[in-house]
Amino acid sequence: MTQQFICAKWGLKYPADEVNRLYRALLRVQPGPFRLICVTDNPDGIVPEVTVVPIPDLPVIGNQVMNRGWRKLTLFAPELREVIQGPTVYLDLDVVLLKPMDDFFTFDPGFAVIRDYKRFRYRNAWTGNTSTFFYDASRDYGVYPRLIELGDAVRRRYRNEQEFLCDVMRAQGLLRYWPRAWCASYKYDCVPAFPRSLFEVPAPPAEARVVVFHGRPKPEEAVAGIGAKWYRPMKPAPWLKPYVEG
Repeated sequence: MTQQFICAKWGLKYPADEVNRLYRALLRVQPGPFRLICVTDNPDGIVPEVTVVPIPDLPVIGNQVMNRGWRKLTLFAPELREVIQGPTVYLDLDVVLLKPMDDFFTFDPGFAVIRDYKRFRYRNAWTGNTSTFFYDASRDYGVYPRLIELGDAVRRRYRNEQEFLCDVMRAQGLLRYWPRAWCASYKYDCVPAFPRSLFEVPAPPAEARVVVFHGRPKPEEAVAGIGAKWYRPMKPAPWLKPYVEG
């Protein structure tokens, strides 16, 4: 059976080659047939092997918002259910794929997401990290109706799209988290704790299928060992270079 993956690209933050790199990464790790869909406002430069779908309008928040991932919610737009159907794994464009992702399609039939990496949360402790999540693209999860119902209050109530989306799923009893080892945080799971980080090269946990780069460093920065906070120094990770260059 062909496995279906999806990504989203809007604005100028990520060039088309990031989509192409993700496609090449899937070619490298997936043993069977797959399809990659890109929902975007600009298809220029995306290789023809990737299925391109126009990104729908985002109600309430609007199409001009470029931060905090809000436009990721357009994956749940009613009009997309007419052209994208079935079990689907979403991937951010800056994740690094290490191993086959077959288990992501069989873990839960409803919805599954990364448990957020923040060590401390003063609210919404159930929030997931939506760098990688599973959903059924044919299913109406009520995301848009809930967004419209909350209106302008949504951004006062939720810091970002992932808080909102996970709360919608939680309210329906659908919120599930991947096993922690599957989706490793680069800065928390790959970089050794201080002071070992001063002399040990970051390395992924043995069971990691995906490495997530949330905040900084980004993958290309991690290769060179730059972009770290002063209190979280890290060595260069040259092993990442083939994944970044794809």
